Amino acid sequence: MTVSIHNEKYLSLRTYRKTGVSVDTPVWFASLGDRTLYVFSAGNAGKVKRLRNAASAQITRCDYKGGSLGGWVDCKAFLVDDAAEVKRAHEQLLTKYGWSMRITDMLSKLSGRLQRRAYIRIEM
Repeated sequence: MTVSIHNEKYLSLRTYRKTGVSVDTPVWFASLGDRTLYVFSAGNAGKVKRLRNAASAQITRCDYKGGSLGGWVDCKAFLVDDAAEVKRAHEQLLTKYGWSMRITDMLSKLSGRLQRRAYIRIEM
């Protein structure tokens, strides 16, 4: 994985159903070092359910609609349970997305979804 992905705004996360069928989802992401990325999602989203079954995933650069802008890279993706790591991931996302992330947080809080949010660590 080249360093250039860290400067991208969107990432497509490919996860796999139990049947082996892949599902691609555009996501916001923030990096922590060269080999670790963090993503957030609704706790009941399909990608979260799929990651509970298997950590195998792939990522690529993408546009806001999820259109691939490069080749796919194999990785592992894990749901984050540790409160300190969740805080660190959220801080990285705030740093990268600024007011957009703050607005997303506020809307999630108002709708009651903030407490059900899931964070995902991607290891390349």
